[in-house]
Amino acid sequence: MQTLSEIRDLLAARGLTPLRRFGQNFLHDQNQLKRLVAAADLSEGQLVLEIGPGTGTLTEALLEAGVRVVVCEIDKGLADLIEERLGDRITLVRGDCLGRGRRLNEEITTALGEEDWTLVANLPYQIASPLMIELLLHHPRCRGQHVTIQREVADRLVAQEGSRERGPLGILASTFGLVNRICDVPGSCFWPQPKVTSSMVSITPRPPTEDLDPEAYAEFISTLFSSRRKQLGRIFGRDRTLPTGIDPTWRPEVLDNEQLMALFRMN
Repeated sequence: MQTLSEIRDLLAARGLTPLRRFGQNFLHDQNQLKRLVAAADLSEGQLVLEIGPGTGTLTEALLEAGVRVVVCEIDKGLADLIEERLGDRITLVRGDCLGRGRRLNEEITTALGEEDWTLVANLPYQIASPLMIELLLHHPRCRGQHVTIQREVADRLVAQEGSRERGPLGILASTFGLVNRICDVPGSCFWPQPKVTSSMVSITPRPPTEDLDPEAYAEFISTLFSSRRKQLGRIFGRDRTLPTGIDPTWRPEVLDNEQLMALFRMN
């Protein structure tokens, strides 16, 4: 795997610098990179998707694990760099990983084909939340997500009922997947060093619930939490009988997943 000096040299040789608009903070701590790959528990020959490979540090660790890698890079300079260095060993998709309607780039889905696959990535902060939910809701062939994200996002993913951090992200992630926080990652493990701490998390999809349409449920949760400061009685109407055990004076964030699904099924 690349050292920080090697990452700097690779960029400098091509006149490249980290771009804030793409959230480019390169994870260079090799122990943390190994931890992320180990958490994914990959088998030889397995298909892996990596978003934002940068100079290919994590990509190289994945290749060393014997897996096949599809990478997506939005930065032309970095895409050229990784194609030059690893082009014969990977499948490269150039462009944004999310296309129209925040759906997974069609070139990525084509490259992944009909196989099961796993996401392993140091995700740019601005696309982490929509990408993780997109994969959970619409991509049953994604058998797991093992990612480095902003700690604030990880807090929302694992937030329990009654928590101020509880909202659509954590509810959908815990409804459709099992979320495990692996560890926190200090800013010193990245270059340039971000002002925030990161976290590594794993999300494993749950078996589908037959009467729960993912897209409709996601829309319901988003609409419900747009009124999160209101009591449920005001949201649904005082004359509406709520499911057993749910008090109309409660606010949405105090509800557990079973209660939220009961409200959804009531509509």
